[in-house]
Amino acid sequence: MGEEEEKSPAGVKYFRLSEIEAQNSFKSTWILIHNKVYDVTKFLDEHPGGEEVLREQAGGNATESFEDVGHSTDAREMASSMVIGELHPDDRHKIAKPLLGGLVTFALFSCSWWSNMIIPALVAAIVTMMYRIYTTESE
Repeated sequence: MGEEEEKSPAGVKYFRLSEIEAQNSFKSTWILIHNKVYDVTKFLDEHPGGEEVLREQAGGNATESFEDVGHSTDAREMASSMVIGELHPDDRHKIAKPLLGGLVTFALFSCSWWSNMIIPALVAAIVTMMYRIYTTESE
């Protein structure tokens, strides 16, 4: 990989995002989880969720997918044996999601939740009133 190997003061090997993105084949499959680089090439056939799950994340940030599944402590320990380094600190901003996006999504979700509750309640109230008026006039 033509670039000079870079290590942290603690001896952790750093990889640039471009290096990680290039590792997305059957010969070499790397993923990022919490800024750590995992070589999952030999684990593709053994992954309980199927190799396609890992292949979809190959060369990219799999943190959200990994956490969404809710991996067990055993799975996390097994994964720790596949760590080969960390994402270079200079590249970490390239994969970070802005906090504002999460707040906007939360605000939209909250608004959507209220509208999903209020509209059906109003419709139910109107139908109930119309039914009572109709049945009262019939008597």
